[in-house]
Amino acid sequence: MIRKFVSGPEAVSKIPDGAIVAISGFNAAVSPFYLIDELIERYKKTGHPKHLFIISDAIPSIPGFGLDKIGKLILEDPGQEFVRGFLLPFYGWAPELQRAVMKNLVEAYTWPIGIVTRWLRSVAVGAPGIFSRVGLGTFIDPRLDGGFLNDLARERRTVRVEVVEVDGREYLLYKAPKPNVGLVRATTADEIGNLSMEQEAIYGSVLSIVEAVKAHPGGLVIAQVLRTVTLGEIHPKHVVVPGPLVDYVVVTRRGTEVEKYHWQTASFDLNPIISGDAPYRVAYEPIPLTAEKVIARRVVSQLVGVLKNLGRPIIVNLGIGIPALAADVISEEKLDDFIHLTVESGPWGGIALMEADFGAAMGHYAVIPMPDQFVLYEGGAIDATSLGFLQVDKEGNVNPAFLPGKLPGPGGFPVIAIGSPRVYFAGAFTAGPGKIFVKNCKLIIEEDRPITKFVEKVYKIVFSGKYAVEEEKEVLYITERAVFKLTPIGVELIEVAPGVDIERDILNKMEFKPVVRQIEEMDKRLFCDERLGLREEALEIIKK
Repeated sequence: MIRKFVSGPEAVSKIPDGAIVAISGFNAAVSPFYLIDELIERYKKTGHPKHLFIISDAIPSIPGFGLDKIGKLILEDPGQEFVRGFLLPFYGWAPELQRAVMKNLVEAYTWPIGIVTRWLRSVAVGAPGIFSRVGLGTFIDPRLDGGFLNDLARERRTVRVEVVEVDGREYLLYKAPKPNVGLVRATTADEIGNLSMEQEAIYGSVLSIVEAVKAHPGGLVIAQVLRTVTLGEIHPKHVVVPGPLVDYVVVTRRGTEVEKYHWQTASFDLNPIISGDAPYRVAYEPIPLTAEKVIARRVVSQLVGVLKNLGRPIIVNLGIGIPALAADVISEEKLDDFIHLTVESGPWGGIALMEADFGAAMGHYAVIPMPDQFVLYEGGAIDATSLGFLQVDKEGNVNPAFLPGKLPGPGGFPVIAIGSPRVYFAGAFTAGPGKIFVKNCKLIIEEDRPITKFVEKVYKIVFSGKYAVEEEKEVLYITERAVFKLTPIGVELIEVAPGVDIERDILNKMEFKPVVRQIEEMDKRLFCDERLGLREEALEIIKK
């Protein structure tokens, strides 16, 4: 019998030069940081493996860990032969790697999370790539940037996106080299290598990575786990990856604060609430009424409107930043049983964690694999989403995060935005330091923020207004002082906050003139301390 349980150094010694390596991980969740560390150490000692191309379903990194350590190695040794390129949906939690990419030291490509997860399953059945409407008219479209993040990527084109036409309709064809090595993470392995994930925050795309690697011609799968048990101790329905698909198993420890080999998230070593093994019970304290909370309230009131139109509870995705505050408003208004929140990494319900812990949740009632979550998003099975924005332009295009010198990647944003039938972008009207607050049921702009966010042309198109109009989506841009709507003739101003001067506080702070027809005042309740009474509205809707 082949010896399956080996040390970390022995396992990574099996990885050949030139390998296409798929690595699981959503920030720290299900990221095999120990295996990545051992891979780096082996290269430093032996010069092998070299010329690796790394693909991930999200990003197995937080600052100082995982792929960020590889980024540091590249910066310290610009002539390194360790890694030749990356295909990652998100680079934001790997600042060292971002710097290496911007210095053009390594090929770098980016696709949305949902595209990578579906692509993994497609190459697992021998397809050349995947077709999708996601990305049309955005920086991923080859007629714009093609998902290339630097000149080295544009020159080598290891990863490509092509425009194709099917039945008179445009699609993008996403193509990349099939992985032949997989580094994945689970909690437990039995003696034949069956893997279970009971203490992990999410499932991620672990099984899809294994399927892609094992597809003909089959490759090498290495799993990092915390513990081993005898055959039969893992319930068959709890096995996430069957043992015969796993070549080597490496047992590690959780690690200290400076190692974090196998932490649930960036901040939590082991929290039974995150793994769903303990209930989440806290006394809810409403957050103070601020301009940001006003935005979140307006989002939630819009969601109650969706509830009213559909006459049933709804499924919603909330992005990071101000949209995430909507979850607090939903709790405050006691709407949890009417508005079902989902996190792109797989959790349903509960409260999503933020910052580097994003991807995990507390108090959730279900978790599904990330590829399945994104199939639901791209297919429009959710009812609405609220996402953040950095810039909006006159065509309704949205840039959520890209700026010169900052290349975070699209994350799950494009798939969620193009799949959802209703998209409610939420964010402050301007950016930077300022004094904007709520008082006496009015918005007070004592000192406006200096950075304009409604611009003539966004820096990078990550959401295309043109294609959203073609798909007949309901799109709103919700701020503390105004609400805009995407229409076939442009971005239309439809609501203004009480206490706001339209000319001074809105139109003069935009680089383009919006469509102005009929303007209403934003609901005054949004700016008052009392609860909005949305649960009562929801109950009336359901009764009917």
